Parts: sequence; C-alpha cells; structure tokens
Amino acid sequence: MRFLKQLLLLPAFLLVFSFTSEAQIAVKGETVYTMAGQPISNGVVLIKDGKIERVGSGISIPSNYKVYEAKVVTPGFIDAHSVVGLAGHLNVDSDQDQLETSNPIQPELRAIDAYNAQEALVGFLRDNGVTTVHTGHGPGALISGQTMIIKTTGSTVNKNLIEASKMLAFTLGDNLSRAFSTPGTRAKGIAMLRQELIKAQSYLEKRNGEEDYSKDLGMEALAELLEGKKTALVTVHKANDIMSAIRLQEEFGFPMVLDGVAEAYMVIDEIKSRGYSVTIHPSMIRPGGDAKNASMETAAKLYEAGIPIAFQSGFEGYVPKTRVVHYEAGVAAANGLGKDNALKVLTIDAAKILGIDNRVGSLERGKDADLVMFNGDPLEYITNITGVIINGEKVK
Repeated sequence: MRFLKQLLLLPAFLLVFSFTSEAQIAVKGETVYTMAGQPISNGVVLIKDGKIERVGSGISIPSNYKVYEAKVVTPGFIDAHSVVGLAGHLNVDSDQDQLETSNPIQPELRAIDAYNAQEALVGFLRDNGVTTVHTGHGPGALISGQTMIIKTTGSTVNKNLIEASKMLAFTLGDNLSRAFSTPGTRAKGIAMLRQELIKAQSYLEKRNGEEDYSKDLGMEALAELLEGKKTALVTVHKANDIMSAIRLQEEFGFPMVLDGVAEAYMVIDEIKSRGYSVTIHPSMIRPGGDAKNASMETAAKLYEAGIPIAFQSGFEGYVPKTRVVHYEAGVAAANGLGKDNALKVLTIDAAKILGIDNRVGSLERGKDADLVMFNGDPLEYITNITGVIINGEKVK
C-alpha cells in the first residue's frame, strides 16, 4: 500500500520538476548587451517564469536552473513595421490578406482578424532573432487598416499578443495599389483623407455629446485616432509627400509615425522640429518609384540628427514577402550608423517608438525574457544564431 501511494504521487512530482526546470533558465554570455547600460563581460541572465529575474556578472547560478551558453547575448529584436502573418510565404491569393482592395479607405479592418500565428514567415523571422513584430495591413491604400503587436511564437493569435490594435496604416504618394480607381492624383488622395477626418470629427462630437448616432466601425477607429488613442503610421517616401503628411497631421492633431521616408534626408529639419519618430525603410530597399532616391545612409543621417528611428521589414511584392530587420540593421551599421547604434535601434529604440519598452527591448529585471544567443558578432554575416528565447521558453 505504501509503495502504491508513492507511485501515485510520482506523476505530480514529475510535473512539478518539469515545470521548475523549464521555468528557470540561466543564459551565460561572454558579452551581454542589455541595452540598459554598457555591455557586460562574462554576463549572466537569470530567467524565472518567463521574466528576467536578474542580469549581471559574477552571479551565482542556482543548481536547478537550466544553463545555456553563448558568445554574445542580446535582447530579442523588434520588427517595427511588417505585414508578416497577414502576407504568407506562398504568395497566392489565399494567403495574401495584407491589403483589401474593395475600398481605398478602410480603417475598420483589424489585423488580428487576419493574422496567422502558424504562418511559415513568422517562424522564419523568429529563427532570425526577431521576437516581436508590429504587423498588420500593408501599404497600398489611403487607410488600409489597423496594426497589432505580437510575439513571434504561439499557435494562435491570442497567445503572446501585446496590443490588438496599435496604429492605423496610411499610404501617401504613388505607392497606392493600381486596384483602386481613385484617387488618381496626390491632391485627390489628401482631399479624401481630409474629408474622412472631418466626418470623424463630427462623429466624435455626436458620440461625446451623447447625441443619437449610428455606430460606425470606420468612424470609431478614426475617432480614436483624433482622440490620440491610436497613431497614424504613414508610409510615404518623397519629400513633397512627407510635407503633405505633416500638414495633414498638424491640421487634425493626431499622433503620427512616419514610415519608409526614402527622401527624409531632404527634410530632416522639418521632421526633427516636430518630434516625429520614423520607421526607416529597409536599408536594401529597391530604389524605384517613389523610393528611387533611397539611400543606405538615411538611417545614419536621421540617427545623427537625433530623430528616433526603428528598423522594419516592410512589404515586398514577391516571395518570400518579408525582409529580416537583423540584416537591414547590419547594412545600416556598415553605412554610417555603427554597430552599437544599430543594436539599439533593433531593440530598445524600436520598443520606445512602439510604446512597449516597459516589457521588451532591453534585458532588465521584470521585463519579458526575450533574448537571442550568437556564436559571434550579431551584425557580422558569418555569425550564427545559436538560440532564441521568448517569454522564458527556448524556441530555437
């Protein structure tokens, strides 16, 4: 009977032991970039129950912690603007949900309703050190929909979701899809946006004044923009279109992040004086169309001017439908930005622009345990990623 009782208790013991060993991890790095201070030589990151417990050198590792070792350790990388999870790797109609072409203005569309957590491209980014993505409806419509922020792990969209609705994706200039019959010119596009925002002002007045009104999903999204609860992510490249975006923002007073901005170096003073942040175009963007004057040095120039920037994978009209910000950062580093600055832009700077730096972007006590392990310099092409941890779980 005594043996039978011990046998019955064994599964419970194994369950507790298994949970403890998985929930408690120590990562040792010859160099640990915390992004909250100077790099730490021979550093240790202690992880418990998905959170960072302690970071430093000379830390004693408890015997029940699973230990991983690496040459270099960094926080998980952040892709500040992507369409991954909506645009799939097959590049067929059935896995391309990043742009709805029935109407050029559709702020009511939510990325969370189209995101596929099991899409192969999500795993592709994760294996390349990207642990958090700001993704959603892509460029190509005046307002294509709402974006979201999510970790690159989990089997469903509800798991590891950080924010279900973050920004509204705008597009200005000649980047609009040819599927739309209107607008045909830049002036028409701005006029259409201005008209919708005026409608939203009226809608907001009625709603806040408790007048009778019919609830409209599109107007609700634009009302939240005007209230400052959402941010406009405006994809624009040419200098004159950047100025149009600035005039529209100043007229209606909504929060705005500039996106792409191939010719930003032509209007640096205008961007800086107004305090805008920028999700910079991929360093290796194809220089054509509105982006024909793109430069690999733009990230360095904006950073030097004190303009907050973040890297993005953006949108690609061909397979595999996504770039990797890790590589884009490496190219920017080699073109004036420098390695240390590039790592900051990949991590804590991106987290600050997205307003999630209380959870991710640096290795600090209490933050999510998202980190990447390398066998060499993170921005050297020949370096390999040896491990990725998200929320305290080793996923690569």
